[in-house]
Amino acid sequence: MANFLYKNDLPAGVDLGSIVAIDCETMGLNPHRDRLCLIQMSGGDGNCHIVQVDLGQTEAPNLCKMLTDPKVLKLFHFGRFDIAALYNAFGALAAPVYCTKIASKMVRTFTDRHGLKYLLQEMVGVDISKQQQQSDWGAQTLTDAQLDYAASDVLYLHRLKVELDKRLAREGRAELAQSCFDFLPTRARLDLLGWITPDIFEH
Repeated sequence: MANFLYKNDLPAGVDLGSIVAIDCETMGLNPHRDRLCLIQMSGGDGNCHIVQVDLGQTEAPNLCKMLTDPKVLKLFHFGRFDIAALYNAFGALAAPVYCTKIASKMVRTFTDRHGLKYLLQEMVGVDISKQQQQSDWGAQTLTDAQLDYAASDVLYLHRLKVELDKRLAREGRAELAQSCFDFLPTRARLDLLGWITPDIFEH
C-alpha cells in the first residue's frame, strides 16, 4: 500500500479504473465558507492518490475529467457532501455515483450507526482510526498521519460496496438504492443553492 501525493491535480495518464473511491477533506462542513483542501482517491488496489488543493484554486482538469466520465463510477461515503464540495470548488458535477452511507441506511435499518468506521468494522473486518479527522487540512505541509488517515477513508470502499450490494439484493432494494444514487448530484446542487434547511422536500 502506498500514498501518492500530488499538487493541484491528478497527473495526466493516471488511470484509477472503472470504479474510483473518493473522499474530500475540507476546512469545515460549509462548502461556501470552508475550502476544499484534499481529494483522496483509490482504484481499489490498495494505493491512494491524493490531490492537495491550493487556496483559491478553481481548476483541476484531469480530476474533473474523471469526475464527469460516464464510464467511471465514483464511490463515496456520504457522497452528498463530497459531490457538493467538488462541484463548488471546480464546477464539475460527479456522476455516476454510489454512496455507501445511503446503501447502509437502506439495509441496516436495525441501527443508527452508519459512519464509515462502524461499517468497516462490521462488514469488512477493518478497524480504521479517526484520530486525525479534525486536524488542519489547510496546512501547506501535511503529516504522514494525516495522509494515512485520508487514505483510510477510501482504501476499503470497494470491499464495502461488494458487501452492501449483497444486502441490497437480498432485501430487494437495489433498484431503489440506484435511484437514490442517481439523484445525489441533484441533491448536492440543491444543498449548494440553500435548500438544506428547510429541505425542499419538507411540507
